[in-house]
Amino acid sequence: MPRYSTRAITPADLDTICHHRDAMFRDMGTREEILAPMRQGFRAWLEPKLGAGTYLGWIVEHEGAPIAGVGMFILDWPPHIWHPTDDRRAYILNMYVEPEHRGKGLAKRLMEISTGYAKSLGIRYMVLHASEAGRPIYARLGWKATSEMSLVLPEAQ
Repeated sequence: MPRYSTRAITPADLDTICHHRDAMFRDMGTREEILAPMRQGFRAWLEPKLGAGTYLGWIVEHEGAPIAGVGMFILDWPPHIWHPTDDRRAYILNMYVEPEHRGKGLAKRLMEISTGYAKSLGIRYMVLHASEAGRPIYARLGWKATSEMSLVLPEAQ
């Protein structure tokens, strides 16, 4: 059985996190013409957050190579019926496991670490957007589907 190690991300992981995000969307069937503009915008968004420590995350390595990762940031959010005394939510994003390492419990490991970290901060509510492939993993960990909706506004003319 391969040996895996898990560690917290650092600013030096910028390229890895960008690669994982790109691969995640590509695996979900996102076309290149949609990925290309997001790629540059995401990198510009992520770099200062890594430096400031406001984008958190963990990476799984196999023989020293990063093969899986997850990100998390803390949202300032008004108290809600699901977290009436907490003004924060933990948002999980960029969960990715390289195809040849899937099915080995790595996504579960990353989710347990991020959940434990949110708990250590006193956060009681976490949210994520799941791919079809990810839904069963999250459901087994106790995550529930919500009724969230979204709207994309046209660019200003």
